[in-house]
Amino acid sequence: MSAKLLEGQKVADAVFADLAKRIAILKEKGVRPGLATILVGDDAPSQGYVRKKHETAKAIGIASFHKEIAQTATQADLLAAVEAFNQDPKIHGYIIQYPVPDQFDFAEAMERIHPAKDADGLHPTNLGKLVLQEPGPIPATPAGIREMLIHYDIEVAGKEVVVVGRGPTLGRPMALLLSMKAKGANAAVTVVHSGIKNIADYTRRADIVIAAVGSPNVLTPEMVKPGAVVISGGITWQGKRLLPDVAESVGKVASYITPRLGGVGPTTVAMLLRNVVMAAEASV
Repeated sequence: MSAKLLEGQKVADAVFADLAKRIAILKEKGVRPGLATILVGDDAPSQGYVRKKHETAKAIGIASFHKEIAQTATQADLLAAVEAFNQDPKIHGYIIQYPVPDQFDFAEAMERIHPAKDADGLHPTNLGKLVLQEPGPIPATPAGIREMLIHYDIEVAGKEVVVVGRGPTLGRPMALLLSMKAKGANAAVTVVHSGIKNIADYTRRADIVIAAVGSPNVLTPEMVKPGAVVISGGITWQGKRLLPDVAESVGKVASYITPRLGGVGPTTVAMLLRNVVMAAEASV
């Protein structure tokens, strides 16, 4: 068996086509959606991610704003930038690029973001809405993975899904999202993590496996049921090389698999920009 590739850019392009129409309607009402980013420190991968987000935003008609906080700055400087973005009417959604240097308190800064402008969907208020299945911004990477499953007509309802990883930005919201009674969801979801012995006992029975760890090759072929759908949500940088959680050899047993490059990355950006457009629509 040779797995079909779940190419994220095709999914993202479909989302962008929809967003372009919605942005045009907003423009007629005198509103241009605005995305902003706060980058703390000089982490090279983070700089690349932020640059890609702004390039994509501009390409579909979203206004772009950016603030850099030096490695030598203070928590007060970061909180001041957050408050400035909260007050700026041109900015409808923004993020603090993660990770931040150790001396900064990311959680405190995240809580200071106005929930309506939380483009990452990670504010406690918005995560609470996700738990309660109320409308609000959804964390971008989990939302992108669900969009990918929908785009490729992969049946999720009633299937067994195993999420490997329980982090607050991917694993936990992913499990919540796919267990909802909604399109591209309604599955039986199990979350496994480093505290679980014999993770393969769970992943081998799953119809869909989503790796959300951030550790290279945490999922290998012998851990996957033949014909399963396998998605690598976590990534690791090894020098200048990006490595997914899923070993490429898993493609020999899976029916669908995300590629090493161009998997969830494009869909994450697409969902981030969808959150910004939704926030702009809510402001009218």
